[in-house]
Amino acid sequence: MAGVEQQLQDGVLCLTLQRPDKKNALNLLMYQQLADALKQAAVDEQVKVVLLQGQDDCFTAGNDLQDFMGGGDLNQQHPTVRFLYQLAEFPKPVVAAVAGLAIGIGTTALLHCELVYATADTRFQLPFTKLGLCPEAASSLLLPQLIGYHRACEYLLLAEPFDGIAAERMGLVNRLLPASELLAFALAKAHQLAAMPTQAIQSSKRLLKANQQEALHYTLREELNEFQQLLQSDACQQAVQQFFRKK
Repeated sequence: MAGVEQQLQDGVLCLTLQRPDKKNALNLLMYQQLADALKQAAVDEQVKVVLLQGQDDCFTAGNDLQDFMGGGDLNQQHPTVRFLYQLAEFPKPVVAAVAGLAIGIGTTALLHCELVYATADTRFQLPFTKLGLCPEAASSLLLPQLIGYHRACEYLLLAEPFDGIAAERMGLVNRLLPASELLAFALAKAHQLAAMPTQAIQSSKRLLKANQQEALHYTLREELNEFQQLLQSDACQQAVQQFFRKK
Protein backbone atom coordinates (compact mmCIF):
# COMPACT_ATOMS: atom_id res chain seq x y z
CA MET A 1 0.00 0.00 0.00
CA ALA A 2 1.36 3.41 -0.96
CA GLY A 3 2.17 5.73 1.91
CA VAL A 4 4.84 6.17 4.56
CA GLU A 5 6.27 2.98 6.01
CA GLN A 6 7.41 3.14 9.64
CA GLN A 7 9.97 0.86 11.24
CA LEU A 8 11.60 1.30 14.66
CA GLN A 9 14.84 -0.52 15.37
CA ASP A 10 17.38 0.17 18.12
CA GLY A 11 16.26 3.75 18.63
CA VAL A 12 16.02 4.67 14.94
CA LEU A 13 12.60 5.32 13.43
CA CYS A 14 12.81 4.83 9.67
CA LEU A 15 10.17 6.77 7.73
CA THR A 16 10.25 5.42 4.19
CA LEU A 17 8.31 7.08 1.37
CA GLN A 18 6.57 4.26 -0.50
CA ARG A 19 4.84 5.49 -3.62
CA PRO A 20 7.27 4.40 -6.32
CA ASP A 21 4.72 4.49 -9.17
CA LYS A 22 4.46 8.27 -8.59
CA LYS A 23 8.17 8.75 -7.82
CA ASN A 24 7.20 9.14 -4.15
CA ALA A 25 5.23 12.34 -4.85
CA LEU A 26 3.70 13.35 -1.51
CA ASN A 27 -0.07 13.39 -1.31
CA LEU A 28 -2.11 14.67 1.64
CA LEU A 29 -2.32 11.22 3.20
CA MET A 30 1.47 10.89 3.21
CA TYR A 31 1.85 14.37 4.72
CA GLN A 32 -0.65 13.35 7.41
CA GLN A 33 1.29 10.15 8.09
CA LEU A 34 4.59 12.03 8.30
CA ALA A 35 3.17 14.70 10.62
CA ASP A 36 1.58 12.10 12.91
CA ALA A 37 4.75 10.00 12.97
CA LEU A 38 6.93 12.98 13.93
CA LYS A 39 4.47 14.14 16.58
CA GLN A 40 4.49 10.69 18.19
CA ALA A 41 8.25 10.25 17.79
CA ALA A 42 8.92 13.56 19.56
CA VAL A 43 7.53 12.17 22.83
CA ASP A 44 8.36 8.48 22.39
CA GLU A 45 11.41 7.72 24.52
CA GLN A 46 12.20 4.68 22.37
CA VAL A 47 12.84 6.95 19.38
CA LYS A 48 16.27 8.58 19.50
CA VAL A 49 16.69 9.45 15.80
CA VAL A 50 14.48 9.65 12.71
CA LEU A 51 15.72 8.50 9.30
CA LEU A 52 13.81 9.94 6.35
CA GLN A 53 14.31 8.08 3.09
CA GLY A 54 12.84 6.86 -0.15
CA GLN A 55 14.50 4.17 -2.24
CA ASP A 56 18.05 4.09 -3.58
CA ASP A 57 16.77 5.48 -6.91
CA CYS A 58 14.23 8.07 -5.72
CA PHE A 59 13.66 10.28 -2.69
CA THR A 60 10.60 12.29 -3.74
CA ALA A 61 9.33 14.18 -6.79
CA GLY A 62 7.77 16.72 -4.41
CA ASN A 63 4.08 17.50 -4.01
CA ASP A 64 1.42 15.52 -5.81
CA LEU A 65 0.08 18.68 -7.44
CA GLN A 66 -3.34 17.34 -8.34
CA ASP A 67 -3.93 16.17 -4.78
CA PHE A 68 -2.43 19.33 -3.27
CA MET A 69 -4.47 21.76 -5.38
CA GLY A 70 -7.66 20.22 -4.04
CA GLY A 71 -6.48 20.14 -0.43
CA GLY A 72 -8.12 23.32 0.82
CA ASP A 73 -6.72 26.31 2.70
CA LEU A 74 -3.21 26.15 4.14
CA ASN A 75 -4.34 26.46 7.75
CA GLN A 76 -2.85 24.80 10.84
CA GLN A 77 -4.92 21.63 10.25
CA HIS A 78 -3.74 21.16 6.67
CA PRO A 79 -1.56 18.00 6.52
CA THR A 80 1.25 19.76 4.66
CA VAL A 81 1.33 22.63 7.16
CA ARG A 82 1.27 20.19 10.08
CA PHE A 83 4.26 18.34 8.61
CA LEU A 84 6.25 21.54 8.06
CA TYR A 85 5.80 22.62 11.67
CA GLN A 86 6.42 19.17 13.12
CA LEU A 87 9.67 18.92 11.15
CA ALA A 88 10.80 22.45 12.03
CA GLU A 89 10.11 21.89 15.74
CA PHE A 90 11.26 18.27 16.00
CA PRO A 91 13.59 17.96 19.03
CA LYS A 92 15.56 14.88 17.94
CA PRO A 93 18.09 14.40 15.15
CA VAL A 94 16.76 13.75 11.64
CA VAL A 95 18.94 11.97 9.09
CA ALA A 96 18.01 11.91 5.39
CA ALA A 97 19.05 9.54 2.60
CA VAL A 98 18.47 11.13 -0.80
CA ALA A 99 18.74 9.70 -4.32
CA GLY A 100 17.16 10.18 -7.72
CA LEU A 101 14.70 13.07 -7.42
CA ALA A 102 14.58 15.58 -4.56
CA ILE A 103 12.14 18.17 -5.90
CA GLY A 104 10.43 20.96 -3.94
CA ILE A 105 9.77 19.65 -0.44
CA GLY A 106 12.32 16.95 -1.28
CA THR A 107 14.95 19.69 -1.08
CA THR A 108 13.46 22.14 1.44
CA ALA A 109 12.87 19.42 4.05
CA LEU A 110 16.61 18.71 4.05
CA LEU A 111 17.26 22.19 5.45
CA HIS A 112 15.72 20.97 8.71
CA CYS A 113 17.74 17.74 8.89
CA GLU A 114 20.93 17.29 10.90
CA LEU A 115 22.67 14.86 8.53
CA VAL A 116 21.99 14.44 4.81
CA TYR A 117 23.52 11.78 2.56
CA ALA A 118 22.94 11.63 -1.18
CA THR A 119 24.15 10.26 -4.49
CA ALA A 120 26.15 12.37 -6.92
CA ASP A 121 23.43 12.24 -9.56
CA THR A 122 20.54 13.24 -7.30
CA ARG A 123 18.48 15.97 -8.97
CA PHE A 124 17.61 18.76 -6.56
CA GLN A 125 15.25 21.53 -7.61
CA LEU A 126 13.09 24.27 -6.07
CA PRO A 127 10.55 24.85 -8.87
CA PHE A 128 8.21 27.19 -6.98
CA THR A 129 8.50 30.30 -9.18
CA LYS A 130 7.97 28.21 -12.32
CA LEU A 131 4.62 27.22 -10.81
CA GLY A 132 3.76 30.80 -9.93
CA LEU A 133 4.50 30.16 -6.26
CA CYS A 134 7.00 31.23 -3.58
CA PRO A 135 9.42 29.31 -1.31
CA GLU A 136 8.13 27.05 1.47
CA ALA A 137 9.38 25.29 4.60
CA ALA A 138 11.29 28.45 5.63
CA SER A 139 13.67 27.90 2.72
CA SER A 140 13.71 31.66 2.03
CA LEU A 141 15.45 32.00 5.41
CA LEU A 142 17.47 28.80 5.68
CA LEU A 143 18.87 28.48 2.17
CA PRO A 144 20.51 31.95 2.07
CA GLN A 145 21.95 31.27 5.53
CA LEU A 146 23.48 28.07 4.21
CA ILE A 147 24.76 29.08 0.77
CA GLY A 148 24.56 32.88 0.60
CA TYR A 149 21.97 35.24 -0.82
CA HIS A 150 23.02 35.30 -4.48
CA ARG A 151 23.40 31.53 -4.80
CA ALA A 152 20.04 31.06 -3.07
CA CYS A 153 18.44 33.40 -5.64
CA GLU A 154 19.83 31.20 -8.39
CA TYR A 155 17.85 28.25 -7.05
CA LEU A 156 14.79 29.96 -5.54
CA LEU A 157 14.17 32.59 -8.25
CA LEU A 158 15.49 30.94 -11.41
CA ALA A 159 14.48 27.49 -10.10
CA GLU A 160 17.55 25.93 -11.68
CA PRO A 161 18.25 22.29 -10.81
CA PHE A 162 21.53 21.12 -9.27
CA ASP A 163 23.09 17.76 -8.61
CA GLY A 164 24.50 16.01 -5.56
CA ILE A 165 28.02 17.26 -6.27
CA ALA A 166 26.83 20.88 -6.11
CA ALA A 167 24.71 20.09 -3.05
CA GLU A 168 27.72 18.68 -1.20
CA ARG A 169 29.87 21.63 -2.24
CA MET A 170 27.35 24.14 -0.84
CA GLY A 171 26.91 22.23 2.41
CA LEU A 172 23.37 20.93 1.87
CA VAL A 173 24.71 17.36 1.80
CA ASN A 174 27.23 15.88 4.23
CA ARG A 175 28.55 13.14 1.98
CA LEU A 176 27.98 11.51 -1.41
CA LEU A 177 27.71 7.76 -1.78
CA PRO A 178 26.99 5.22 -4.51
CA ALA A 179 23.30 4.35 -4.68
CA SER A 180 24.06 0.79 -3.61
CA GLU A 181 25.60 2.04 -0.34
CA LEU A 182 23.39 5.05 0.42
CA LEU A 183 20.58 3.62 2.55
CA ALA A 184 22.85 1.35 4.60
CA PHE A 185 25.32 4.17 5.26
CA ALA A 186 22.59 6.61 6.35
CA LEU A 187 21.09 3.95 8.62
CA ALA A 188 24.49 3.27 10.18
CA LYS A 189 24.95 6.99 10.92
CA ALA A 190 21.46 7.14 12.42
CA HIS A 191 22.32 4.19 14.68
CA GLN A 192 25.59 5.88 15.63
CA LEU A 193 23.62 8.93 16.79
CA ALA A 194 21.03 6.77 18.57
CA ALA A 195 23.76 5.05 20.58
CA MET A 196 25.09 8.35 21.95
CA PRO A 197 23.82 10.02 25.17
CA THR A 198 20.27 11.10 24.34
CA GLN A 199 20.09 14.23 26.46
CA ALA A 200 23.44 15.49 25.18
CA ILE A 201 22.39 15.01 21.55
CA GLN A 202 19.03 16.72 21.99
CA SER A 203 20.51 19.59 24.01
CA SER A 204 23.12 20.11 21.32
CA LYS A 205 20.49 20.24 18.57
CA ARG A 206 18.42 22.70 20.59
CA LEU A 207 21.41 24.97 21.13
CA LEU A 208 22.45 24.80 17.48
CA LYS A 209 18.98 25.99 16.43
CA ALA A 210 18.09 28.27 19.35
CA ASN A 211 19.15 31.59 17.80
CA GLN A 212 16.96 31.16 14.70
CA GLN A 213 13.73 29.71 16.11
CA GLU A 214 11.86 33.02 16.21
CA ALA A 215 12.90 33.91 12.66
CA LEU A 216 12.09 30.38 11.53
CA HIS A 217 8.51 30.53 12.78
CA TYR A 218 8.02 34.02 11.35
CA THR A 219 9.28 32.89 7.94
CA LEU A 220 7.14 29.75 7.92
CA ARG A 221 4.06 31.84 8.65
CA GLU A 222 4.86 34.52 6.05
CA GLU A 223 5.69 31.99 3.35
CA LEU A 224 2.42 30.14 3.94
CA ASN A 225 0.45 33.39 3.72
CA GLU A 226 2.12 34.32 0.42
CA PHE A 227 1.85 30.75 -0.87
CA GLN A 228 -1.90 30.67 -0.15
CA GLN A 229 -2.46 33.91 -2.05
CA LEU A 230 -0.32 32.84 -5.00
CA LEU A 231 -2.19 29.55 -5.31
CA GLN A 232 -5.24 31.57 -6.37
CA SER A 233 -3.35 33.64 -8.95
CA ASP A 234 -3.83 33.29 -12.70
CA ALA A 235 -0.10 32.66 -13.15
CA CYS A 236 -0.20 29.69 -10.80
CA GLN A 237 -3.38 28.24 -12.29
CA GLN A 238 -1.93 28.50 -15.79
CA ALA A 239 1.42 26.99 -14.74
CA VAL A 240 -0.28 24.03 -13.06
CA GLN A 241 -2.51 23.43 -16.09
CA GLN A 242 0.55 23.49 -18.32
CA PHE A 243 2.28 21.02 -15.98
CA PHE A 244 -0.59 18.56 -16.32
CA ARG A 245 -0.71 19.01 -20.10
CA LYS A 246 2.97 18.09 -20.31
CA LYS A 247 2.33 14.99 -18.21
